Amino acid sequence: MVASHPAPSASELRARGAKSSPAVQPVPAAPRSLAARLADWRNRLLASPRFQDWAVRMPFTAGVSNRFARRLFDMAVGFSYARILYACVKLDLLRSLQEGPASIPDLARALRLSAPATQVLLKAAASLDLLEVEGGGLYRLGPMGAALLGNPGVEAMILHHSLLYEDLRDPVALLRAEGEGSAVGAFWPYESPDAEAAQAYSRLMARTQTMIARQVVGAVSLRGFRRLMDVGGGEGVFIEHVARAAPDLDFMLADLPEVAARAAARLAGVGLAERVGVHGIDARAGLPSGADVISFVRVLHDHDDAEAAAMLRRAFEALPRGGRVLVAEPMAGTSGARAMGHGYFGVYLFAMGQGRPRTARENAALLRGAGFAKVREHRTAQPVLVRVLSAVRV
Repeated sequence: MVASHPAPSASELRARGAKSSPAVQPVPAAPRSLAARLADWRNRLLASPRFQDWAVRMPFTAGVSNRFARRLFDMAVGFSYARILYACVKLDLLRSLQEGPASIPDLARALRLSAPATQVLLKAAASLDLLEVEGGGLYRLGPMGAALLGNPGVEAMILHHSLLYEDLRDPVALLRAEGEGSAVGAFWPYESPDAEAAQAYSRLMARTQTMIARQVVGAVSLRGFRRLMDVGGGEGVFIEHVARAAPDLDFMLADLPEVAARAAARLAGVGLAERVGVHGIDARAGLPSGADVISFVRVLHDHDDAEAAAMLRRAFEALPRGGRVLVAEPMAGTSGARAMGHGYFGVYLFAMGQGRPRTARENAALLRGAGFAKVREHRTAQPVLVRVLSAVRV
């Protein structure tokens, strides 16, 4: 007969385990730099209500404190500013004032709003310098409104952002869904665009490409080259601008078939049919030879690293020795526009479902990885809009 013993308690089992196996040693914390420890101290200070009350009263810290407060407030309510801007563009308010100032009753009729609603919009727009108040209760264009009218591509993007706002209505849901089923993603059907989809995004790219093309043409000399191939060239707006600046240059345009068909029609309409060969292809699979300079204008950041690297490799294979590649797009880490990289493009491309913003250094690494050498940056007048890298097949 086997003797019966009471089952050991949980505490006894833990004690036995402690005796029979070595104690688990805590993982030592990684040493932190002096800069990191100073940042911790700064953050504890800034988070302290007592310090905040003290800082706003002291003459030598009040200015910094108020700048922090304004910036934090602008981040918290920036959605309101963006939607005021959207309303001004959607209602064509700025263009209504292009010929001169107008009164609230006149603008209310033009905008088909009530007088009180019109006044709310006008005052809000004036607070953002889109409008200005003139004597006699009139409103005129403000400096920001006038600048916006000179950039129709920006107007197009403002209207397009209604899709992004739809996706950002619940940003946590967007993040958890990994961009699946997003409105922005549906707008950019890269894999199999039909005619209607091609028309929508080709029109948007055409309207926004002009401001980019001017920057690139002003930054890069194409003297000595024979033929430029623009990959992902859309409706050919970039080629049209380069053609004006370089009358001896011939061109090739490569884009997906539905987009290429629209490009061929448009380029014929502006008298460039004889100078441009249009190719309806997928650049990730291969590119035709014949060009000695290849451009990627706002293309690489729309693709993940593997696809971007594949397209650059195809460009390397298509170019002769001494041929050049150009990469032109907004880039993360741009001085004075740090939030633009990941605060805007990072979120937009995540919603789109592919691509990511890259720094100039990351783009340079992709170029070198594809086999290119002599990577250099060409200074543009407005790097917040576009930065340009070139590299050579040696």
